[in-house]
Amino acid sequence: MALILGAAGLMTLIFKWLKQPLVLGYIVAGIIAGPHLTLTPSVIDTANIQTWADIGVVFLLFALGLEFSFKKLMKVGGTAVIAAMTVILGMVLLGYVAGIAMGWKLMDCIFLGGMLAMSSTSIIYKAFEDLGLRTQRFTGLVFGILVIEDLVAIVLMVMLSTMAVSKNFEGAEMAYSIGKLIFFLLLWFVTGIYIIPTFFRRTRLLMGDETLLIVSLGLCLSMVVFASYVGFSSALGAFVMGSILAETIEAETIEHIVKPVKDLFAAIFFVSVGMMVDPGVIAEYIWPVIIITLTVLIGQSTFGTFGVILAGQPLKTAMQSGFCLTQVGEFAFIIAGLGTTMNVTSDFLYPIVVAVAVITTFLTPYMIRAAEPAYPFVEKHMPRKWKRFMKHYASGTRVVNQESNWKRLLTALLRIVVIYSVVIIAIIILSFHSLVPLIQMHIPGFWGSLLCAVIILLLLSPFLRAIVAKKNHSAEFRALWEDGYFSQAYLVSLVLFRFVLAIVYVMAVIMTLFKASTALLVGIAGVVVLGMFYSRYLKKQSIQIERHFLRNFRLREVYGRHSGLRIPPRFAGHLLSRDLHLTDFVIPGESLWAGCTLEELALGTRYGIMVVAIFRGQNCMNIPGGKERLYPQDRIQVIGSDEQLKQFGEKLQDMILPPSDSDLTQSEVCLKQFELTPESPFCGKSIRESGIREKYKCVVVGLERGAASLRIPEANTVFQAGDLAWVVGEEKNVYELLK
Repeated sequence: MALILGAAGLMTLIFKWLKQPLVLGYIVAGIIAGPHLTLTPSVIDTANIQTWADIGVVFLLFALGLEFSFKKLMKVGGTAVIAAMTVILGMVLLGYVAGIAMGWKLMDCIFLGGMLAMSSTSIIYKAFEDLGLRTQRFTGLVFGILVIEDLVAIVLMVMLSTMAVSKNFEGAEMAYSIGKLIFFLLLWFVTGIYIIPTFFRRTRLLMGDETLLIVSLGLCLSMVVFASYVGFSSALGAFVMGSILAETIEAETIEHIVKPVKDLFAAIFFVSVGMMVDPGVIAEYIWPVIIITLTVLIGQSTFGTFGVILAGQPLKTAMQSGFCLTQVGEFAFIIAGLGTTMNVTSDFLYPIVVAVAVITTFLTPYMIRAAEPAYPFVEKHMPRKWKRFMKHYASGTRVVNQESNWKRLLTALLRIVVIYSVVIIAIIILSFHSLVPLIQMHIPGFWGSLLCAVIILLLLSPFLRAIVAKKNHSAEFRALWEDGYFSQAYLVSLVLFRFVLAIVYVMAVIMTLFKASTALLVGIAGVVVLGMFYSRYLKKQSIQIERHFLRNFRLREVYGRHSGLRIPPRFAGHLLSRDLHLTDFVIPGESLWAGCTLEELALGTRYGIMVVAIFRGQNCMNIPGGKERLYPQDRIQVIGSDEQLKQFGEKLQDMILPPSDSDLTQSEVCLKQFELTPESPFCGKSIRESGIREKYKCVVVGLERGAASLRIPEANTVFQAGDLAWVVGEEKNVYELLK
């Protein structure tokens, strides 16, 4: 630990000074402290290094999950999804082809494709801040793409783990693994959102920062253990728990208090990555490093640009987005470590990928800047037919089509059936795994089985009723029912299908516990489901369960809008298609605009932007009037085009008071005393008349007269000879007074 953190600390300072990403500093520190470099003290125990790396991955993914949030995934929109999937599929294929071309074995090629598919969220975020591009329109789209890539990376890890175990690509096994992953993700999400926000809400008064940190990390590691138990990676469990906690109102606090832990273990993880790099191997495989680097730079920029164009964005936005993605992300190290741990990839793959990551990270700012001059060049040499097609295609995707009643109804029913089916299957599995053996051990035979069946069906009943009865009286259902016999036939079929599905679930329980004819079991299951359908009590229970879940799911958003948290309004995503963008600016403490009204600043007239909200502490002022003043540290939400926001941001930074030239060491306030002699010019004058405050910038805080003592004397108190005055002021002013 001393060697790891000592080297990391030294490299952090150097790379901060060089204005380079700290991730690179950590990797260089790992190479220096690793077993392959004998000129410096080295960590020889590679098993120990792997343990620290595993812990680092867990906390890194937990922190990433805290920033992720399932709601954020729902808001990124179709543009980000289409672009991200285009990039991922294209880069996986390109990486695989590059590996084949270099003569690598099959698993090396597959893992290489997975490693090259993900860009780095942290490096792109840092580059945007350094280059002042956070307010640009395309940055929101890039972050949306990165959100999708993070989620797909988790799925990719599961797929690669499955392939690593089976040593080959088996379609059925892969489909089973993906289905299992989706099942557990839905189960964890639904259960977590239902329970955890309620738990935090009821224990809020007991949760100090220390307790909240311990509870959060305890939940994280519990999910890690559970994920490992059901056959997934520990990283997946950490990510899922982070994303569940991201939906609580404590998410901001958790993210803040976990950050030091994440920073520590992330540093250890990236140092451990560097420790596994053999510089000799990089020198030996220099040509593969160059080939893969060019593959990343060309492939990511090309597929990124094409994906954004495919999603309906103009060429300039597409090129700006694509050129941002040209680096190997942190998930590449995790995927590489996965291959090394499972002994399915060659030893040279890990150091090669790390070398490519270092090179592409260094080049990221230059690639982002290259998009500006590259756009006019590409547009100039593009055929006119392509230009017309792209312009028409981009404008066509902005037309908003109203959803049909069928689409809304079928989407809602699919969501209901899938989510409640996952819950029902989970209850059945858990019941037969733990509840049934326990009851049958104490009550064997028919009566034990009957008790088990009753308890399990009672647990399932609210969810079975929801599958059968939900949306049968919705506005879409009624509107379609009035369309005529054709629609009515389909609607009746949908109701019957859900009724049969509920019977299947009931039969699965009864058939496992009792041996009887199929016809009898179907009849019993039908009667049970029919009773659930007409039960008013179950209807009430089902509604309460759903309301509780939705309240927890929306809790952070509702709380955030009333407390000034950084949650964008729902319309923000629609602005992208109108060449507008919504972003936040903070009024600096030294700003010359502080104290001015919006009317005085005339921001709309001068810069063409519109202030739509002001966040001040826990207060939010939507659509502020012209008389509203701006104060230091106010956060304002502004709408405008890229050029308008850039001009406004630059002006905001320019309108700052210049730093004072005064010597801070001379401005310390001190307390001194002096005795008034009969010759003192202050004798016979009141404190107000003496001019001590006005002339000498000092204040009289005490006055001793004989045995009497006055604390904070009044301004009309008259000085007398022999008085002992206590004054406070800056040291130079006090000594000027004493003279």
